[in-house]
Amino acid sequence: MIGVVGGGVAGLAAARRLQEAGYDVMVLEASDDLGGLAATYETKGDPIERYYHHLSKSEETIVERFEELGLGSDLVWGYGSDAYYVDGVVHPMDKPWEILAYPHLSLYDKFRLGLLVLDVDIRGGIPSFDTYEKLEDFEDVPVKEFILDHTSRGCFERFFKPLLEAKFGERWEDVSAAWLLGRVKFRGERDPLRGELLGYPLGGFGSLIDALVDSVGMMDIFTGERVTDIGIEDGAVQSVTAETDLGAVPYTVDGVVIATMPDVLESITGYACDIDFQGTVCSVISMAEALTDTYWLNIADDAPFGALIEHTNFVSPEQYGGEHLLYAVKYIQDFEDELWQMDDERVEETWLAGIEDLFPDFDRASVNWIETSRSPKTAPIYERGYLEKVIPYDLSGEVADGVYYAGMASRAQYPERSLNGAFVAGETAAERLIQNQ
Repeated sequence: MIGVVGGGVAGLAAARRLQEAGYDVMVLEASDDLGGLAATYETKGDPIERYYHHLSKSEETIVERFEELGLGSDLVWGYGSDAYYVDGVVHPMDKPWEILAYPHLSLYDKFRLGLLVLDVDIRGGIPSFDTYEKLEDFEDVPVKEFILDHTSRGCFERFFKPLLEAKFGERWEDVSAAWLLGRVKFRGERDPLRGELLGYPLGGFGSLIDALVDSVGMMDIFTGERVTDIGIEDGAVQSVTAETDLGAVPYTVDGVVIATMPDVLESITGYACDIDFQGTVCSVISMAEALTDTYWLNIADDAPFGALIEHTNFVSPEQYGGEHLLYAVKYIQDFEDELWQMDDERVEETWLAGIEDLFPDFDRASVNWIETSRSPKTAPIYERGYLEKVIPYDLSGEVADGVYYAGMASRAQYPERSLNGAFVAGETAAERLIQNQ
């Protein structure tokens, strides 16, 4: 029997792979919900994720799993729309003529930005097409230094800096250039005339979680069971102990895959991770009408949120019974942050007031409902030297034989966390266990 700690995508993916190899598994999830950050709210139609999700064409593993789980035909691809809100104006940033018309960058700025997106390095006057191939080459390069060296000061001040501040707050200067390059590559396929191609499943990602649960089997999944300890004898794992409604329950196991955040790993094994994580406050706002015609709106002005993601400008509101769904989100690096200290009602009032400041014609009467989620650890801070802090999949040398890790601090979640990375992490940890049994 193999114990899997965590019922998110990584844990379920690990359990599925282990079962395929003939192992008995038990998935132990502390909460009452499965899916982790892909858990959902109800709407008048399909459920909606508590935290925004979509797929890029570069995420090949998860696309293959959709096919294997019988959901391939449900995965729909379309072109998302991006815009930048600056000085009271929404500037579309998808098509070449829209980017050329953007007034806050010079033609030279746009030229240098375009070359970076195309992986072309023109420093020294001779174009190079392989400078950016290895992200590791830029792991210790400060992101500001990289942007100034590889684009222009205008690109840094008026394009990248507001985005970095929205993503990483006061920690943005700690971020490595490798993260930025990886983010550019991760964004996948972009049509020069229509923008970036994104994927989203009919029925939402909840359908993927349901299919994973069905594949693993609910009889092998236990919710409301928080793992608090692992038993080790003669250098090998022998058991896991979970707190349940009946008290502490020990389970005999031959191995364990820990598919959770690194603080859980540390609490049950003593293995400490030096990666810093940031939290998120994220609300879904249901409205009777659209706020904008843009899917992803980056905010350069002073606002309580880092971005507004209008989900139903990418997926039709008909999927949600006519509801228009908007995400308001802010990343939290300091948990003394005023927003983090607010209760949900005050957070939601803050969002609505912020939307009114940016869009004076916004009518609160159009709001049907608001649901708010928060998590203290939703994404790493990809600071310089990050790869040295990644937790190995196989922890036999560090903890005990039979202990494996597949959480967000794994190599698969670099240079950006994703559901695709969760599949890769879970399956890779399972493969290492299978190879070593």
